[in-house]
Amino acid sequence: MEKRYIHGNTARQLNEPVRKKEREIPLHVQKRVQAKKRAHRMSFGYLLFLTLAVIATGVILTWYITLQAQIKQSVKTVSSLEAQLNTLRQDNDEAYNKAVSSLDLEEIKRIAIGEYGMTYATEGQIITYSDEGGNDYVRQVAPIPDGD
Repeated sequence: MEKRYIHGNTARQLNEPVRKKEREIPLHVQKRVQAKKRAHRMSFGYLLFLTLAVIATGVILTWYITLQAQIKQSVKTVSSLEAQLNTLRQDNDEAYNKAVSSLDLEEIKRIAIGEYGMTYATEGQIITYSDEGGNDYVRQVAPIPDGD
């Protein structure tokens, strides 16, 4: 084969095809590329873990939303019952006031003394008890003695 020399400042294209020499990639670069490829792949275990995590998150969120709905319903029920209680209290107060206003204490006193023979208690008939236990009531542990 004969050698060709080119004179001048530009290279001419030859008619024969020029083969590009395949570059050899250094070993440490190849390992780095393979590591990146492996990093982009997911193993079955990791994929299973992610799937379970997503399912668990979905279940927890559904449970949370259900609890929120139950709380809102309970608040509505409590509000409704409070309104009903207020209405019943008003009705009860009105009925009590009506009953109290219809009583004539003088008429009751007249009937008690005149028809039933009741009298006011005298000094000897009144017995007082001390509440040593601090309770709001006194328990009777023996019969009350006659005032005579």
